[in-house]
Amino acid sequence: MTNYKIINRRKIWLSLSAVLVTLSIVSLLTFGLRWGLDFTGGSILEVKFNAELPSVTEVQTQLAGAPISSLTIQPTDDSIIIRFQESDEDTHQAVLALLQDLPQAADGMEEVRFEGIGPSIGQELRSKAFWLMLIVLIVIIVYVAFTFQRVSKPVASWKYGVIAIIALAHDIIITLGVFAILGRYAGVEISAAFVVAILTVLGYSVNDTIVVFDRTRENLPRSATSFAETVNSSINQTFVRSINTVITTLLALLAVFFFGGESIRDFVLALIIGIFFGAYSSLFVASPLLVTWEKLQRRS
Repeated sequence: MTNYKIINRRKIWLSLSAVLVTLSIVSLLTFGLRWGLDFTGGSILEVKFNAELPSVTEVQTQLAGAPISSLTIQPTDDSIIIRFQESDEDTHQAVLALLQDLPQAADGMEEVRFEGIGPSIGQELRSKAFWLMLIVLIVIIVYVAFTFQRVSKPVASWKYGVIAIIALAHDIIITLGVFAILGRYAGVEISAAFVVAILTVLGYSVNDTIVVFDRTRENLPRSATSFAETVNSSINQTFVRSINTVITTLLALLAVFFFGGESIRDFVLALIIGIFFGAYSSLFVASPLLVTWEKLQRRS
């Protein structure tokens, strides 16, 4: 079996992660996140065409001259859902008039619904998203601590949970930092789907971390080597499995990103970034931190 000296080079991996996290935090503080309509409020307009649906590009081109901002277009089986920032009736009628000029509207177009989302609702959704992620993190700490409760030496079980959360924070902060930059320079907005992507990343990343930690737990009682060497051996035993899993997952996500349509592209991009760094942190951040904590514990 190949023996990668991952733990021996832990200063490199942890320094790289520290740089990425620092840059991400600076991006978040400098640019902030570009919140979408789900969080800031706006309008949702759904229209149904009797003939074939116009493409997303055709609708975008048609509405280019409309007095609206933060435009997003989502096609369904027989209708198109349009979201934009403004919610007054004049803008509503202006958008409808432009849609009526589409060639596909010649055979008839029907307004299915028009709804306004107030800023207070958006603020409430943002608050609920924050508390939801906080609850998930707490549950993960409890679960990991319970799973590793029989491990007491040389690192206490609760420390596995704390390190798992640090690795998760690493993944989420970097993902948010990338989206802060994309929001500043590419106009990418944070929607409710982004929150779903972050929760998915949390589950994927902690699963990968627990696989490595679990192998360490199995190896500790029968290992005659040092803790650092045992952890490094455990990483090597799960390395190929982790890499193969993330590659196959990313290949599927990349296919969806390039061919799945504009409406889910940002959601898939968040998954790609989060899952990539989740796999990285499971191998190159979580276990090296575990060894670093153990060494500091012995020195104190």
